Amino acid sequence: MAKVKTDRREFVKYSTLGILGTVLAGGYLFAPKAVKAENRLRPPGAIDEDNFLALCIKCGQCLQVCPYHSIKLSDIAMGHGLGTPYIDATERGCYACTAVPCVLACPSGALDHHCEKAEDIHMGIAVLEFPDRCLAMNNTPVPQGYNRFMHAFTDAQRNVTELERNLLDKLEGYEGKPCTLCADVCPIPNPLSAIAMVPDSKGGKRPEIYDGCIGCGACEEVCPTKTASIIVKPRVTYKEQYQNES
Repeated sequence: MAKVKTDRREFVKYSTLGILGTVLAGGYLFAPKAVKAENRLRPPGAIDEDNFLALCIKCGQCLQVCPYHSIKLSDIAMGHGLGTPYIDATERGCYACTAVPCVLACPSGALDHHCEKAEDIHMGIAVLEFPDRCLAMNNTPVPQGYNRFMHAFTDAQRNVTELERNLLDKLEGYEGKPCTLCADVCPIPNPLSAIAMVPDSKGGKRPEIYDGCIGCGACEEVCPTKTASIIVKPRVTYKEQYQNES
């Protein structure tokens, strides 16, 4: 049985601290690469990266209105994008809220106000990056302890929202059953246009990504392997990722 991803977030936290230590010890702040922002998953409606960085005033309004606590602000280890919003799907993906409140809250145009609904969101594309680890492909049930792990991030929040509680309720009952989490949690109105579980040649099932995927990262968040088998590549389109696949 696959090990529950109990230390994924701890790894993220401490590896980030390690990077920060290296930054400060090695004079990274003054290196040429410090002026290049990392390829982060930006909130819905984010315009192209250069213009996003130019327009974002780092006000944190998008973070304040996010009902899932999905949005974070980048720290000093992330180049000159310090203070800009991003989403870490290893902790919490985006759930494509009705009316996209983070976009409405943006006063500068860094998040395009033409992004008005889930189908308008284009954050990136989901990719089954590690198929050898995928529980569904290996006919391995969701391990015990998964539900407890998924509660940990929300339990740490001071202002848990009803939407977050509803998400946790949706994730209950998967332990010991075949894994279909990535497909089941897709938040867009027509999830089958984005992802579906299809038969695999090895006898299991695998997630297949379609052009309706908005790159929200929800699938990456709920993936029950220690390192997520499915990830989102920021700012990559379906065509760019899959056009050469048969």
